[in-house]
Amino acid sequence: MAKRLAILGASGHGKVVADLAGQLGYEVTFYDDAYPLKKSIEHWTVAGTFSDLLSREHKNLEVVVAIGNNKIRKEKSVALWRHNFSLATLIHPCASVSKFANVEAGTVVFAGAVINAFATIGEGCIINSAAVIEHDTVVGNYSHICPNTALAGNVNIGECCWVGIGSQVIQLISVGDNTLIGAGSTVVKNLPENVTAIGSPAVVVKSES
Repeated sequence: MAKRLAILGASGHGKVVADLAGQLGYEVTFYDDAYPLKKSIEHWTVAGTFSDLLSREHKNLEVVVAIGNNKIRKEKSVALWRHNFSLATLIHPCASVSKFANVEAGTVVFAGAVINAFATIGEGCIINSAAVIEHDTVVGNYSHICPNTALAGNVNIGECCWVGIGSQVIQLISVGDNTLIGAGSTVVKNLPENVTAIGSPAVVVKSES
C-alpha cells in the first residue's frame, strides 16, 4: 500500500515537493484555499481547502506544508500539530545528509543539498537545491535556505529566516529570527532579528523592530 501524503499549497514550490514525494513512494493529494476554483495542479488532484484537510481522517496520512512564506508555513504547521497530524520529513535521494545530522519533522531537503555532521535543521524548514549546511550549524524552525547557499561551520540561523539564493554565511556567525538575507550576499558579521541585509559584505538596509 502506497504511503499517503497531503501537500498544503498547490504552487510551484508544491509541484517540486510533490515530485520529490513521488520519488519517495508517496501517493500525493494537494490541498489549497483556491479550491474549488483550482481542482488540479499538473496531473495531481486538489481535493479541498486547508479547513477540509483539518477535517479529514488523518490515520496513516502525513502532511507537508509547501508554502514558501515562512510565517504562513509556521502558522499552518502549528495548526496541523494541534490537530494531531503527522508532518513528513522529505529528503531527496540525491541529497547528502550525515548520519550525525538532525533534521526535524516537516522539513524538506531538495536535490544536491549537503547537510554535514552535527548540523541541526529545525521543524518545517526548506533546504533548497544544492544548499550546503556545514558541521555544527543550526537552522531554526521554519527557515528557508535557498538554492546554492552555503552556511559554514558553527553558524546559527534563527527561526523564520530567509537566506537568499547564492548567499554565503561565514563560520561562527549568528543570524536573528525573522531576518532576510538578500540573494548573492556574503554575511561576515552577526545580524540581529527582524532585519533585511544585502550585499557583499552584507549590510542591514531595513529593520522591522
